[in-house]
Amino acid sequence: MSDHTKGGLPPKTCSIERLVTNEKDVQKVLAGSKTATRRNGRYADIGEVMVLKGREFTVERVYAETLGDLNEEKARQEGFDSVEDYKQSILKFHPGMPWLPEMGVWVHEFRELQK
Repeated sequence: MSDHTKGGLPPKTCSIERLVTNEKDVQKVLAGSKTATRRNGRYADIGEVMVLKGREFTVERVYAETLGDLNEEKARQEGFDSVEDYKQSILKFHPGMPWLPEMGVWVHEFRELQK
């Protein structure tokens, strides 16, 4: 996918504090089973730090893709066993939202900072 601006990424549409807020997702991040999250906007810059329950996670990659790009490996990064599990979770969390393979999302990949 091509860059949107000469500087690379377009402006953020939300703050990093809103990147991972669902308690189940927070627990997955803390357990190390969730290392990425997809959002309909850009919530973080590369190098920005997210704090969850006093632990710090740095954003390593931010890029655009579509829901149709999702595969089993990417679903596991999200903390799910399969694409179908991820899809059902998203549709349950967002009632009435259609699952459109061409729908664009922003992927935010992160890792825990070591003390």
